[in-house]
Formats: sequence, C-alpha cells, structure tokens
Amino acid sequence: MIWLLKIFIKAALWFFCSDISVNNKSLLKTKGPLLVIANHPNSFLDAIIIGTQYNRRVYFLARGDAFIKRHHRFLLGLLNMIPVHRLREGKEFLHLNEFTFKESARLLKKGEAVLVFIEGTCVNSHELQPFRKGTTRILETTHKEGVHPVIHIAGIGYNQLRGIGKKINISIHRMVFNETIITPKDRVLFNQKVFEILKQNILPSKLPTSIYKTPFYYFHLPYYKMIEKWADHKTKGTVFFDSVLFSLLLFTYPIFLIIVFLILFIIKIPLTIIFLTLLCIVVPSKYTIKT
Repeated sequence: MIWLLKIFIKAALWFFCSDISVNNKSLLKTKGPLLVIANHPNSFLDAIIIGTQYNRRVYFLARGDAFIKRHHRFLLGLLNMIPVHRLREGKEFLHLNEFTFKESARLLKKGEAVLVFIEGTCVNSHELQPFRKGTTRILETTHKEGVHPVIHIAGIGYNQLRGIGKKINISIHRMVFNETIITPKDRVLFNQKVFEILKQNILPSKLPTSIYKTPFYYFHLPYYKMIEKWADHKTKGTVFFDSVLFSLLLFTYPIFLIIVFLILFIIKIPLTIIFLTLLCIVVPSKYTIKT
C-alpha cells in the first residue's frame, strides 16, 4: 500500500511541479541505516518531495500539533510521519518526544531511513533558522545503541514557495561523521558542521514560473481556482498553503476526472473516445507550465 501511495504521490508531483532536479542521484540508492537532514522552507511538502526521491521507505518527523485530529493522524501515518512536539505546542506534550527519539533510533537500528528537519520549524524562506536539539538527540540515542547511520545533508530550494509549477532543486551531500555524540559540546560541533554543509546546498532556482494559456489551461482554471481559494482561506497566516493545496489537488483531481467521465458517458459518448479525451485532458496539461 505504501508503494502504491508513493507512486500516486510521485505522479501528482509530476503535475504539481514543473521540474524536480536532484544532484548526486546515486545517493538515493543508499541502503542501511540512513539519517537525512534537511532545511524546511515549505512545510509538509518538503518531506513529501524529498522522501519520494529515495528508492526506499523514508520516515519523517513532523510537528506534533498536526496529529491532533484523528483523520490527520491516519493520513500522516500513511505517509510514515512521526510526531515531534515543540514547546510552543505546550509543555505537557514535550515528554512525548522521548518516544519520538526512541522510535527514530529503533527505525535506524532496523536499517530504515529517517528524515529530520533540523531547524525544527518551518518558515517560508530559504534562510536557515536556528537549529533545534531534536536531530542530535536522535543521533545520541542511536549511538547508545551502537548504530552510526549514514548521514545525508539535503538542501531543498524552490523557485517559488506558493502555487503550482515549481522548479525544485535538491542537493544531497553525504556527511562524514564518525564521532559519537555524548556531550553538549558534541551536539554543538555536529550542528555547526551541518550548518556549513546545508547552507552551501540550498540552491533555489531563479527562473520564474510561467503558464502557457492553452485550451487545457482554461479547461482546468475554474476547478483549480476553486481549490486554490479554499486552500488560501484555510491556511491564511500560516506556512501550510502549498501543502494543503497539493493535498487537495491530489485527492480531488481524480474526482474531477470522474465527473468529466460521467458527463461524457451520460451524453452517450463512446467509451473509447471518453478515455482518449481524458488522456488528452491530463497529459498535455502538464506542459501548460514552464520555467
């Protein structure tokens, strides 16, 4: 089920983004315990984009308040997300992070991949924010288990942080770190090294996104504008616009196509022509976006 969902998400990203470029692609095949450390400019979309590039299951740490509602917990669980709680969400939740660190260490010990956003918070900016303690706590817990995972530093950069047609650059660097984290000084030195590498690997494209206003663009425009307006309303004043927009498009676009199918079927268009029409609606639409 996870692999089917991943294929579905990758197909959606193909439409949502005009281009996703990854350097050092050979690192995406890394096996064994793997800790991926990334910057965090665009909320849950960062995790989805980085995670789907790897040729394996990737677990993510995500802000704990997103797991409050049951249906959110279900959806985020499907995406292999693990809650991590911050002080701003309330001191009463911080003790739950002990589970987060132990669970991440357990997964790494099993040879899994875990993705963490070392800034611990999302700001719609490519400027690095101060690092939190979570990443070094995970490593410290893992090292106590005698496991030293491979460490990837993944810088993700967008040519725009709002709306469809993004051009995304992902720069992955393998970090050599053979020391064991024990003391606060070890944590500080680790974060300093990560900061230096990560800052050099955030490479947002300066090419703007533009749209070819073809008939396919105008055919989708009412549907897209309705979804965009709803996402904007629900995420006003937050960093979640792109994540919500992507999720809504992911789950409603098939419904949109089903409605088109039913309309054509009701007016007695032959099934062969209906399927060809749907194919012609979907595939050329990708190429209405350029950068």
